Order: sequence, then C-alpha cells, then structure tokens
Amino acid sequence: MADFDVIIVGSGPAGVSAALYTARAGLKTLIISAGMGALEKAEKIENFYGLDHPVSGAELHAIGEKQAEALGVRLVREQVVSVEYLGDYSVVTPTSSFTSKTLILATGTSRRTPNIKGLSEFEGRGVSYCAVCDSFFYRKKAVAVIGEGEYALKEARELANVTDNVTVLTNGSEPLVDMSPFTVVKDKITEICGEENVSSVAFESGEKIDVKGVFIALGVAGSTDIARKIGAIIDNGKITVDASLSTSVPGLFAAGDCVGGTLQIYKAVSDGAIAARSALIFIKK
Repeated sequence: MADFDVIIVGSGPAGVSAALYTARAGLKTLIISAGMGALEKAEKIENFYGLDHPVSGAELHAIGEKQAEALGVRLVREQVVSVEYLGDYSVVTPTSSFTSKTLILATGTSRRTPNIKGLSEFEGRGVSYCAVCDSFFYRKKAVAVIGEGEYALKEARELANVTDNVTVLTNGSEPLVDMSPFTVVKDKITEICGEENVSSVAFESGEKIDVKGVFIALGVAGSTDIARKIGAIIDNGKITVDASLSTSVPGLFAAGDCVGGTLQIYKAVSDGAIAARSALIFIKK
C-alpha cells in the first residue's frame, strides 16, 4: 500500500497550489522540495492578485508552504534523486524513500546562472531573469539575452514586443535552435559592465556591445529528467501534457514552468489546481 495518495515534487506556486487542492479533497499529500526555484530571484512581486503591497519571492514561497502545512500537507525539504514507476511511484531522496499512487512534477524550469563577472552585482540593476516581468523597463532600449535554447528564444521574442534591439548571446556555445530574426553573438562573455546600472557586455575577443539590460535564459525544465526516466514524453525540453496536465505515464502529472507556456505565477497556480483535480479523478477511477 502506498504511503501517500499524491507526492508533489516542488514547493513553488504550482506545487503548493496542487497540494492545497489535494489536501482539501482528503488526499494524503506529500511535497518534496529542495528550494524555492525561480521565486528566489524575484525581488518584488506586485502583479499578482490579492497582494496589497509588493512582496519578495522568498516571502511568497514561505507563505505558500505554511498554508499547505496548515492543511496537513507533509513537507520534506530534500532533493529528489530517483523516481521509479511500478504501478505506484517510488520517490527517493538522499535520506528517505516514499511511495504514492500519483505524482505531480512541479519543480519549474532550471535557470542556470553563468559564471560571468558583474552578473550578480547588477541583479536588479540591469540583469533580469524574467522578460515578461521586466521588459516594460527596457522599451526602445538595447537589450541582450544570454542563452542558447528555446528558453532564450522565447525571452528574446518577449523583449521584441518593446524594443527592436535584441541580441542573443550564447556565451561560447552553438545555438540549439534557430534564433532568427535576432542577432546572435557566440563569443565568450568576460564581463557585464556598468557603473550604477548595466551599460555594456564585454567579450573574450575584446569586442563590446552597448546594452541597458541583460536577461538570463539558460537551462531546461528541472522536472524533465525525472519525467524522462519514467517514460514520459519530452519535447523541446518541456514535459508533454494534455489539457488535464496528464503526461503519457498513468498517474503522472506536470504543472507550471516545466510544461511551458507563460512562465508566470498566475499560470503556475492554475496549473497546480488542474493537475490536482486530475490526480483526484485518477485515484477515484
């Protein structure tokens, strides 16, 4: 007999939203999470329903976890190292192992941070991790996106709505997708430069480009490795799901950034609710 009705991997907006719905439906629920993910980079959130003042991502994450625990959700703060599917799901952490009837993947998208001089110093002063969030501040200004894959292309397209001067910087890598119509610079980045705010990016070749904003868009969905290991379909670094957020594996659901779409809190919360309802239906059947 399984330890839990549902295990949710990830305690961000999608994971906590799913847990709130499964717990209120009477399902024995476990969240396993190694951290807050993308919310850690959010200095101020003020475009989300119900907030009467801006809050940090860390604050919102802590509120969500407390809300889930108040409903009886168990929270394990560890990294998932292995998952197996043999009718039930076996989820392994460095110290424990848990089984469940269903599994919801909600770890978001991994946003790798390159080791570039000046990057951390200019976070919030020209370095951003979200084009949807911050593109408004760069209207008609020169900006750059650091990345080589689909995520970088998506961020560049978002920025193209507010400026016609968008450059993609692959930091020495070959692009993994066609970056047209954007200018692509493949040279290795040595430094993000500026005084109070970002003013340029320097390369190993000695060249520089003038930009007012640098957007970090590296990485693929953190949930995809888990999903791939148990046979779920992956497409372009995202977990393939249907309208109910069901994957190709019975009882496996995915929600939030790891399934693509708009990488925003409101969408992750909605996904979590849909995935939770689908898990409940699956268990009842």
